[in-house]
Amino acid sequence: MAEVRRVSGEGRLARAGFADSHRASVLLDQLDALDPHHRMGSEQVVASLAESADPDLALTGLLGMAEALQQNGFDLGAFARTLDLDADFRRRLTAVLGASEALGRHLSVHPRHWYDLADPALAAARPTPDDVAACLATAVDAENPMDALRVEYRRLLLRLAARDLAEGLLVDETAAVLADLAGGALQTALHIARNDFFKAHPGAADCRLAIVAMGKCGGRELNYVSDVDVLFVAEPLEGEPEAPALKTATQLASAAMRICSAHTAEGTLWPVDAALRPEGKSGPLVRTLDSHLAYYGRWAKTWEFQALLKARPIAGDAELGRAYAEKTGELVWSAADRDGFVDDVQAMRRRVVDHIPAADADRQLKLGPGGLRDVEFAVQLLQLVHGRSDEKVRSGTTLIALEQLTNSGYVGRTDGAVLADAYRFLRSMEHRIQLYRLRRTHQVPDDDDDLRRLGRSLGFTKNPVADLTAAWKKHGLEVRRLHEKLFYRPLLSAVARIPGGEVRLTPEAAKQRLTALGYDDPASALRHIEALSEGVSRRSSIQRALLPAMLGWFAESPGPDAGLLAFRTISDALGSTPWYLRQLRDEGASAERLAHLLASGRYAVDLLQRAPEATAMLADERELTPRTPEALLTEMSAAGRRKDGAEAAVAAIRAVRRRELFRVAAADLSGLVDVEVVGEALTTISVATLTAALEVARRTIAKGAEEPTRMAIVAMGRFGGHELSYGSDADVMFVHDPLPGATEKAATDFATQVATELRRLLALPGADPAVAVDADLRPEGRQGPLVRTLASYQSYYARWSAVWEAQALLRADPLCGDSELCEAFRALIDPLRYPENGIRERDVMEIRRIKARVDAERLPRGADPATHTKLGRGGLADIEWTVQLLQMREAHRVPGLRTTRTLGALRAAVEAELVQSRDADVLATAWRMATRIRNAIMLVRARPDDSLPRNPRDLAAVAQICGYPPGETSRFSDDYLRTTRRARNTVDHLFWGD
Repeated sequence: MAEVRRVSGEGRLARAGFADSHRASVLLDQLDALDPHHRMGSEQVVASLAESADPDLALTGLLGMAEALQQNGFDLGAFARTLDLDADFRRRLTAVLGASEALGRHLSVHPRHWYDLADPALAAARPTPDDVAACLATAVDAENPMDALRVEYRRLLLRLAARDLAEGLLVDETAAVLADLAGGALQTALHIARNDFFKAHPGAADCRLAIVAMGKCGGRELNYVSDVDVLFVAEPLEGEPEAPALKTATQLASAAMRICSAHTAEGTLWPVDAALRPEGKSGPLVRTLDSHLAYYGRWAKTWEFQALLKARPIAGDAELGRAYAEKTGELVWSAADRDGFVDDVQAMRRRVVDHIPAADADRQLKLGPGGLRDVEFAVQLLQLVHGRSDEKVRSGTTLIALEQLTNSGYVGRTDGAVLADAYRFLRSMEHRIQLYRLRRTHQVPDDDDDLRRLGRSLGFTKNPVADLTAAWKKHGLEVRRLHEKLFYRPLLSAVARIPGGEVRLTPEAAKQRLTALGYDDPASALRHIEALSEGVSRRSSIQRALLPAMLGWFAESPGPDAGLLAFRTISDALGSTPWYLRQLRDEGASAERLAHLLASGRYAVDLLQRAPEATAMLADERELTPRTPEALLTEMSAAGRRKDGAEAAVAAIRAVRRRELFRVAAADLSGLVDVEVVGEALTTISVATLTAALEVARRTIAKGAEEPTRMAIVAMGRFGGHELSYGSDADVMFVHDPLPGATEKAATDFATQVATELRRLLALPGADPAVAVDADLRPEGRQGPLVRTLASYQSYYARWSAVWEAQALLRADPLCGDSELCEAFRALIDPLRYPENGIRERDVMEIRRIKARVDAERLPRGADPATHTKLGRGGLADIEWTVQLLQMREAHRVPGLRTTRTLGALRAAVEAELVQSRDADVLATAWRMATRIRNAIMLVRARPDDSLPRNPRDLAAVAQICGYPPGETSRFSDDYLRTTRRARNTVDHLFWGD
């Protein structure tokens, strides 16, 4: 036996995840005491227990099982040796015991079932329905068949749970095996019922009886604990009368149901529910095939055809079951022809939701908003609509049907994948919740201990409660979003009824409408429309239905002609993809959003034309929410790692950047984000881009060797202030810190090569926008080294730093690269930018002198100081210098001023009563307006400019992006002049002291 190390100390047990470490220590002692030759509380056992969903529960179950082995005289030593030597067995056993109190009780009653978990073939086992049925059929000849059926069922369930919890079995496979278990149990129950019935009634008429599974069992997607929905179909034997055969069939069906659902000394399996039969509980339990067909042909409601989607023979007479499935299938796929079909199904869905108690809705996995039923109903409705003419979408299994619908183009690929992932996650949650006590429930617990166990069982080991809740809510939101689109969209009614005519746009009508809408070049616009709408293809018919509304939306935007041209370009690129036109047709908000975006300017259009598939995110405004820094960096880093060469890796990173720039621009043009959010989002994109590209550059220069230094990138200027605009360069400084053992020269050479390579890779010409990395704000500017060590920065700032450099450092924020180095650089510069007791008066005078020189010399030739948003009167420079002077004077005593963000510092100044609220409001309003205008200019022209446009059309476009209705360009210009004039007066007071 391998050497066993005893785990001691309640502290270690607590660190291992035991909630009650004292009790755990006592139980481990009891476990060891069971067999003096084999101590079962070894460190490796404790480690396995610690990895389970609930270590305390797992330990309790382990002790109970071991005690049962000892009390029953079974070979406890063999169990202990296997527990010690077989890591796979140990992992499976503790996984089951930690997730299922019920299976722990089962093992304490039937402890020798541990051999099933030690089966070396268990991980690779893929039992067929026949395999499962054969195992369960052994109960027929037992002394007590009902109890034997339950014991054998639980044994197979134990094997399945071990594969599910410890071997990574997919939820689809788990659900399929559970359905096979139910089918095998019903087959065995029917066999037992036949034996009992004909033993008691030897002269009774015989019959053919088939059991048809419905619902989740029929779809081979059963839960661990669920009602098993069935129908019974019977026929007399050839030449025999019908009535006696149906009487016998009814007795057999009732007995089979009772055998499965009755409570015995070995518990129960599950309720068998036949309420989905024709006429429900009011109708006969058993019917002949003709009787079933007559009912469905004359009386059945829409929901009954929907239920038949999952009908599948699972027990009894196989030939009769197949005949039932074949005949009813023909009826199912004509259901969509019935009057009011779609309205019936939607109304049924609403009734289901309305019957959920309000207190339960938020924690309902099955029936609540964003729950499992949402997915199932949406998929079934799409199947009933499209399955009548497309046999490829007729599966009774939700996930298979969803895949079929996706592959056939009825569901977008992304939507299908997201919906499938969400459904799998929600089903996994449902399985784990039910597995705990083997009780039928769809309610997410609200107790933290239960949530912790549930989260850990699903792999959330770091912060199980928070991470599980976040994932659940995320998937629920996705399901709700996609369900609303798939379930309620008008497409379904239209497809179900196949209207004889459709909205058409003839060239003549288009010409008249273009003139009325005010297109500048109706002839060119008409050519675009003709190209989009001519022909008899499905694509053309959808365009003809879309164009009347699209033309109106284009006309509401500043550049309708440009919008239409862009729409044609995007449609030419995407028109053959199945989701594009369908999205625009079925998602009114998506089409309207796209129209306004295309007609608003060139920037977003240029980004979209490089990758037209980004149009898909316009379908849901939640998709336009800027990504989190963590998510974005993860994706960019992964994109870079997937490519072999440096240029290909950075190209992949830049492609992600381009998509994210479009996301922000689309959200901005849709009015979903304000100017501060835009600046933060653009900064996040730049940080992720530089960080991911830095990883690539380092790998490229290192060439597999150990890197001699740590590196960080310090964001400066608007980048460091988290206030980037669409046209901003990334102002940076590079810092590195040699690793122990590396020479400073080798480290500096390496860091310089990395920085140079980084800038080269990001500036390469390509399909995606280049990233301009500007390092001119470094010490000594262009004359100084591109990269310095941390010690070199410290030496420079100690000896040579001027007040303007301290001012520039107010916007310095180390954001990329080594986190410890970033913090060290921040600690280095804080005393410089926030000097103790504030800056001296002569430094104040120097700052004012430099500002006066900037005002006199930096304004571009020919620029109007009244309309230059950066250097003009009351522009960004005026406001930012004012705030920065305040920071250098007061940040040493007002912590809130120690921020790189302009508006954040202004708010802190108001809170500290350094600036009156009305003055801060004037400056903040001017800053926001100037920043918004600069962004709008870039969105319109796709090139940066700091002055209000002189071109009337461009100025109108900028005004409209800034929220001014068409025709109010003059009011926009007047408002800007008024706002900046007030700001300049406030700057004169706060900065110049006038």
